[in-house]
Amino acid sequence: MTNSNHQDDTPRVDDHTGTETTGHSWDGIEELNTPLPRWWLIVFYVTIVWALIYCIFMPSFPGLPGLRNHSERANVQQQMEQVAVDRTALASQLLSDVSLEEIEQDPELFQFVMAAGKSAFGDNCATCHGIGGRGVPGYPSLADDVWLWGGTLEDIRHTITHGIRAHSDETRFSMMPSYGIDGLLSPEEIDDLAVFVSNFSSPHSNQAAIDRAAPVFEAQCSTCHGTNGQGDRSMGAPNLTDAEWLYGSDVKTIRSQIRNGRNGVMPNWGERLDETTIVALSVYVHALGGGEATTVAEAEPRDEHADAGSLAAEDNGAEQGGK
Repeated sequence: MTNSNHQDDTPRVDDHTGTETTGHSWDGIEELNTPLPRWWLIVFYVTIVWALIYCIFMPSFPGLPGLRNHSERANVQQQMEQVAVDRTALASQLLSDVSLEEIEQDPELFQFVMAAGKSAFGDNCATCHGIGGRGVPGYPSLADDVWLWGGTLEDIRHTITHGIRAHSDETRFSMMPSYGIDGLLSPEEIDDLAVFVSNFSSPHSNQAAIDRAAPVFEAQCSTCHGTNGQGDRSMGAPNLTDAEWLYGSDVKTIRSQIRNGRNGVMPNWGERLDETTIVALSVYVHALGGGEATTVAEAEPRDEHADAGSLAAEDNGAEQGGK
């Protein structure tokens, strides 16, 4: 292929089309200098002018809101707030004078409340308790049937409203001593006690440590956890004999819990959420997998611990006694 230019700078007019050429030719084929259609040029120039006007009036550059002071972020926030207001108004209308038990017995109302509860859970609780309330180490699962403070609808609502060790006069409260930090037990006693507690759910061969720790457990731990380690719901003391653990079931983790006495805090959501949202959350958490009937006797020690049925949100309060 050859590429040549006309020697004369004067554009030549093509004989067949009457259009000037560019002066370039390839293998004898000359390039025509065909102008763009006028309508196309007009549209092109109009878009340029429109872009300049848009940049002046609308937020087009970082930090410059434009003469209209327009903000899509603010518009979206306003719309979300309006949706929240509308949702609350509808929920208040539907849930007025309806008990939690009645909600679960009404399929349509239950479906509405579950949808609202799922949305509220995702916004406020899933960060700690995980999607669907599955929990992570340090934040109890809400999807099983293990409850520290009670798993009835009213128990759950009370915990969500007033929290665990939170700033509320009616908050759930229990205290796991930090036996090592406060010097209540020696490091050797804590080592033995960790083996003893672990032995409840995972039998150990270190019988000597278990024997040494038995009187220590009786003196220091049985008041809350019971002599058989099955806990006491009325005190928020977890069961030590099952396979559910808030922080972990290995001896090292149990030793750390006994030594440091983790006492987590769950917010009292009653100061942050309206009553209808708390009702929706209560029903949602109750329905996740392990909610208890209202008739469950509260006085008996339970097979429950660390999952803190209270726990409809943050670090329910570090299950006590190694849990």
